[in-house]
Amino acid sequence: MHSTIIVAHPEREALTQKIARTIAAGITAGSPGASVELVDLAAGGFDPRYTAADNAVHLHQAPVPADVAAEQARLQRSDALVLVYPVYWWSMPALLKGWIDRVFTSGWAYDDRAEAVIRKKLGWLSVHLVAIGGADQGTYARHGYESAMKTQIDHGIFGYCGAPVVTSRLLLLSDPGAPEALLERARQIGRAVFPSSTPEEGRA
Repeated sequence: MHSTIIVAHPEREALTQKIARTIAAGITAGSPGASVELVDLAAGGFDPRYTAADNAVHLHQAPVPADVAAEQARLQRSDALVLVYPVYWWSMPALLKGWIDRVFTSGWAYDDRAEAVIRKKLGWLSVHLVAIGGADQGTYARHGYESAMKTQIDHGIFGYCGAPVVTSRLLLLSDPGAPEALLERARQIGRAVFPSSTPEEGRA
């Protein structure tokens, strides 16, 4: 069982980064033998800009660039994907959104070339979403921000590709006991990433 954790925050000692590392520790503690790769997009210098070259890939007119192919191969080796990110303007940071824009390509994450049919290709990859927010729960509920995020991200991205969202958590700095309580929740999220069942097969 192998998991990839993608974290999108420029400061290594930020709470977002600490939560990502805590989830990683929880995975290995909860599932002996499980492996984890923690990917820091900012430190790794991933270029999130969607260019004409990426659009050519989308139109099936060009091969996937090397940096995108490397990310797809990373996910291909994974049974679970964990995204850890701060909430920026009620969504994910541009760095993470750009990673998704470039990596979840047509033909790899989904295939829409068949007439009136979309083939969802990531059914084998379980997804765990962990967002860290500064506003309180009342603000998210009152304005519909949390439900909007689930519509955009859980359903709009991963549902479109067929990747089941197993965990979708909003960890708030306003919660009682934060930040320590958030780190404990992160540890529990990590321990639950791999249930006792055998990972699903079917990678294309």
